[in-house]
Amino acid sequence: MSEEKSRKRAGGRAGMKVRAGSAAIDQMPWRIPVNPDRPTEPLDADGVQAIHKGAMRILSEIGIEFLNPDAVEHLRRAGCIVNGTNVRMDEDFVMEMVGRAPSTFTMTPRNPAREVVMGGKNMLFVNVSSPPNAWDMERGKRSGDFETYKEFLKLTQYFNCIHVAGGYPVEPIDVHPSVRHLDCLYEKLVLTDKVVHAYSLGTERVEDVMEMVKIAGGLSEEEFQAKPRMFTNINSVSPLKHDWPMLDGAMRMAKRGQPVVITPFTLAGAMAPVTMSGAVALSIAEALAAVALLEYIAPGCPVAIGTFTSNVDMKSGAPAFGTPEYMRATQMTGQLVRFYGMPMRASGVCAANVPDGQSVWETANSLWSAVQSGTNMVYHAAGWLEGGLIASPEKFVMDCEILQMIQRYFEEATYATGPDDIAFDAIKEVGAGGHYFGVQHTQDRYQNAFYSPFVSDWRNYEAWQIDGAVWTHERAHRVYKQILAEFEPPPINGDHLEELTRFVARRKEEGGAPTDF
Repeated sequence: MSEEKSRKRAGGRAGMKVRAGSAAIDQMPWRIPVNPDRPTEPLDADGVQAIHKGAMRILSEIGIEFLNPDAVEHLRRAGCIVNGTNVRMDEDFVMEMVGRAPSTFTMTPRNPAREVVMGGKNMLFVNVSSPPNAWDMERGKRSGDFETYKEFLKLTQYFNCIHVAGGYPVEPIDVHPSVRHLDCLYEKLVLTDKVVHAYSLGTERVEDVMEMVKIAGGLSEEEFQAKPRMFTNINSVSPLKHDWPMLDGAMRMAKRGQPVVITPFTLAGAMAPVTMSGAVALSIAEALAAVALLEYIAPGCPVAIGTFTSNVDMKSGAPAFGTPEYMRATQMTGQLVRFYGMPMRASGVCAANVPDGQSVWETANSLWSAVQSGTNMVYHAAGWLEGGLIASPEKFVMDCEILQMIQRYFEEATYATGPDDIAFDAIKEVGAGGHYFGVQHTQDRYQNAFYSPFVSDWRNYEAWQIDGAVWTHERAHRVYKQILAEFEPPPINGDHLEELTRFVARRKEEGGAPTDF
């Protein structure tokens, strides 16, 4: 099928409906949300400088452990102070490298209609990524498997409020690690047509995925390197370490012009100081160290800084998410990332074990902190449970409801102030004690006057009882099942699919990727 037909089909599917029980369920059309709000800034200018200077002291006086010899040699040539794996770098060098990074970049997948812009006021939502377990109402908690992995890909493709197909929505442990990336990316490239992610876990995995993205898009090497087509996310080994495989993959991606998101995983009180400012300073230092490396070896390569700074329960050591500390750390990191002029990644997270009230308020808190911080990419925006140990389809559907609420909140119709919005004539027509249901002002705007959710049920209690009285997660389960039943994969060029199939088969015969580093 031609790209033009593919684009038309993607647009035609944007307003489709599913049915759960007797209720028609509307989905918002595909769009890239634009956040019109000023960011929340808990720090004043002196506070931003204090954390920046703290990060610079960490880099210049303590240093970062780079456990990749190639990375160390690059930084040695750059003039950094190297002692074994420890690398110290001064502020002038770091800021020069930061100045090379673009403030925005565009990622174009095999379907150009799904192109996304990272940076500015744009806000991209990404599916849950990397849990080892899954949970749903029928099968309960279990280890991740390949069939469940594909179910989550279908949800990822189906929902227009999910803009990027990130890491594996659940880890399919029934596929051998040496070939898991081949099977997983094959299905991701076939079942979705959105921007995809490559795990930065060593040479073979990254090189294979880059090749597969090229094949699926029918791209030459020159076309692939000419603009971002995919991305990776790397995590530091907090505190103060970057490991070999992630650095290897990140450097390979950067050299070929593909974006790298650098996300330290710092939990205050465990892998970072218990104070929010200390935790953010440590996280910023770890991120900037990797930015400096990548911009030195590939000037101008697209990079972003991620935050995963939260706190732990100091009584048990268990991670906590969606807390006030998490929200403040995200807002503070947003201020620092804007200071450096780069895009930012955050997450939609919770510590709840099942899709209950706790899961919703913690995820909502984390999502709104992303809105408040000016975040550009939100990982784990739908489907995350138990601090990242569980992916749930019911939670995925419930979270997409929150995402659509956020998108509606962004729309100009919710805050426009023109004469028609002030509605003086309608107010005069209705007068005192009347109602606005039947006036022309309301009727003209009926379709866009209010956002109708597809999971929540706003009927009164008596009507709710008559129609079946199901809890929100039960209704979400019905929606998820209906989506799977009606799912149609997006079109893909037949020649590209055949070549992709041959590539996967050949790489499997060759043994795939090593399973030790």
